[in-house]
Amino acid sequence: MSILVGRDTRLVVQGLTGSEGRFHGLRNRAYGTNVVAGVTPGKGGQEVEGIPVFDTVAEAVSETGADTSLVFVPARFAADAVEEAADAGIETVVCITEHIPVHDMMRLYALLQSRGVTLVGPNCPGVLSPGRANVGIIPAEVFREGVVGLVSRSGTLTYQIGYELAQLGLGNSTIVGIGGDPIVGSSFIDVLARFEADPETEMVVLVGEIGGDEEEKAARFVQQSMRKPVLAYIAGFAAPAGKTMGHAGAIISGSSGTAQAKKEALEAAGIAVGTTPTEVAQLVAEREGA
Repeated sequence: MSILVGRDTRLVVQGLTGSEGRFHGLRNRAYGTNVVAGVTPGKGGQEVEGIPVFDTVAEAVSETGADTSLVFVPARFAADAVEEAADAGIETVVCITEHIPVHDMMRLYALLQSRGVTLVGPNCPGVLSPGRANVGIIPAEVFREGVVGLVSRSGTLTYQIGYELAQLGLGNSTIVGIGGDPIVGSSFIDVLARFEADPETEMVVLVGEIGGDEEEKAARFVQQSMRKPVLAYIAGFAAPAGKTMGHAGAIISGSSGTAQAKKEALEAAGIAVGTTPTEVAQLVAEREGA
């Protein structure tokens, strides 16, 4: 079993005819993901290497039974594209697009919550269930199938830790990149709850970074609601206070949101925190062999 995406996923790529959508949509299909449709307004009736293209998501859902959407749409149109997917009955939306205005995300988040639609992202690498489905831009070749769930705010650190785990002969059940924007569709807690309920996930690695208090919230959730072991890595110990580093959500205000504060909160909840991706993988290996 996997979470969010798997062998039964029927994927529609919004923006399939664009360069990024085409490249990654075909790459996802080559991995084994069931890409059933693409959507680009005004290009309905075309094909991209055998994948039918529709003018609307509603048409794609009606004709192909798509249940998951991957969004490669420019930022000024991306919120509307996600809303269109929700209107069409799509259950899970993975939005890769970055630079979506915060006020658009505030409106969209409230809308999707009211409809029970799962959004991963925006500004994220997507979701990968190794050996089953890849929905996004994650380099699946560095990951192995296994029992470790991985949820991260950082795309590149996700890849690095997955690689480190694979080098130790370990693998992942599902990898979820939630994105590093101030407002994202799925939080650490949302994904941790899914991993806790997944019978094939035996432990979880949480990859956080400076800014906000999502890691502290996750620590409280783990302590109160999870039986599975959770390990963590926090990026940003050398980041200067008050300076945005990388993601829009990675900004420290005073003493709040620092890497040290997050590390302390996680450790207080019984979560071991590695100081490097390599150390995190070694901690996982030690726990796996215990």
